[in-house]
Amino acid sequence: MKKNNVWIAIFAMPAIAALLMLVASPSATANDQASTAGTNVVIDNFVFGPQTVTVPVGATVTWTNHDDIPHTVVSTEGVFKSKVRDTDEKFSYTFTKPGTYPYYCSVHPKMTGTVVVK
Repeated sequence: MKKNNVWIAIFAMPAIAALLMLVASPSATANDQASTAGTNVVIDNFVFGPQTVTVPVGATVTWTNHDDIPHTVVSTEGVFKSKVRDTDEKFSYTFTKPGTYPYYCSVHPKMTGTVVVK
């Protein structure tokens, strides 16, 4: 009986390991789904982070203010403009056209960021 258990272990373990690697590896479908999901930008410590995000056409970007200070999210070209966002408040915008969209905080104009839509 012990010899049978050894043979099972020898053949089963590599098969199980291969199956686990296959399941754990990212697939093209998972990447496609992630690319159409929303993208988050955190406002914290007077910085938009990440400062530049790249998203596909149709993606929604959501900015969340984690600062204790109010901020805005304003497109330099007038494409989008949030109201003043207090701590933990959010602003979202869905990008329907490709392009580069620079933005800033109108309360703190040195705070800048960019959304690149492909």
